[in-house]
Amino acid sequence: MTSAPTSPFPASPISIGQKLRVFAGDIKISHTVFALPFALLSSFLAASKLPSGMPSVGQISLVIICMIAARTLAMAANRLLDAGLDKLNPRTARRAIPSGALSPVFYFAVGVVCTGAFMAACYGFYILDRNPLPVLLGLPVLLFLCSYPFLKRFTRLCHYYLGAALALAPICAWVAIRGSIDAPPFWMAGAVLCWTAGFDIIYACQDYASDVATGVFSVPAKVGIANALWISRATHLLSATMLVVLGLSARPPLGTLYFIGVGLAIALLLTEHLLVKPNDLSKVGLAFFTINGVISIVLGTLGIADVLL
Repeated sequence: MTSAPTSPFPASPISIGQKLRVFAGDIKISHTVFALPFALLSSFLAASKLPSGMPSVGQISLVIICMIAARTLAMAANRLLDAGLDKLNPRTARRAIPSGALSPVFYFAVGVVCTGAFMAACYGFYILDRNPLPVLLGLPVLLFLCSYPFLKRFTRLCHYYLGAALALAPICAWVAIRGSIDAPPFWMAGAVLCWTAGFDIIYACQDYASDVATGVFSVPAKVGIANALWISRATHLLSATMLVVLGLSARPPLGTLYFIGVGLAIALLLTEHLLVKPNDLSKVGLAFFTINGVISIVLGTLGIADVLL
C-alpha cells in the first residue's frame, strides 16, 4: 500500500498571513515574471510614438497591478478548476487544495479580490488618460485567462491557448498606453504565444503517464514525449522568428541592444532543449523555471533600454 503524498504546506494555517504565504507558493507568484517584462516592453514601445516619449510612472504602476492581479486570478482559477485532476496526479497531489492545506473558498475569495484590483487598475487608465478601452475589455480578458483549465479536457491545443493567454499581456499593455489596437504588439504577442506553448509542452512531459491514465489532453499524451519535444522545438523556432520580425518591423526598427537580447534568448532556448531529453526529464524544472525567467527578463530589459536609448 502506498501512502498519500505529504503536503509541503502547513497542515492547517491559522492566520491570514500564513494562508497567503501558502497561496503564493502554490500558485508560484514569482512566475509573474514570465509575461511582465513583455508587457513593460510593449508599454515603452507604445509610448515611444506619443508626445511624452515614454510611459508615466502612474501608467507603469497600473500595468504592473493589472499583470499581478490577472495572473493571480488565472492561477487561482486554474487551481480551483483542476483540483480534482491534481488529486489524481502524484506530481500535483501535494498542491494546496487537494492536500487540504487551503480551501476552495479561500481561492475563490482571492479571485474576487484580484478581479476587483484588476478592474480598478483598468479604470485608473480612464482616470489618467480618458482611455476607456481597458475598462471595456477588462472582463473579457479575465474570462479568457480563466478558461484555460477547460481546454485540457477536450483539445491538445491547450498549450497554445495558454500561450495566447500570456500573449494578451503585450497587446493589453499597448492598448492601455496607446488607447488604440494596432499591429506592432501582435508580433510580440505571437512570439510570447509560441514561447509559452513550447515550454508548456516540455513541462507537460512530466505528466505523460498521469495524462494518459486520466484522459487529459496534452501533446505528450497524444504523440509521446520524444515527438512532443520536437513539436516544442518547432514552436520555439517560430517564436524566435517572430522576435526578429518584431525588431525589424518596428518603426523605427529596434537596434543593437534588442537584437543582443534576441540572440541571448535564442541561445537560452537552445540550452533548454539540450537539457531536456526524452529519457531524462530531471532538468525540466531548471529549463522551465530558471531559463524561461531569464529569457523574459533579458529580452524585456534590453528591449526597453533599446527603446530609451
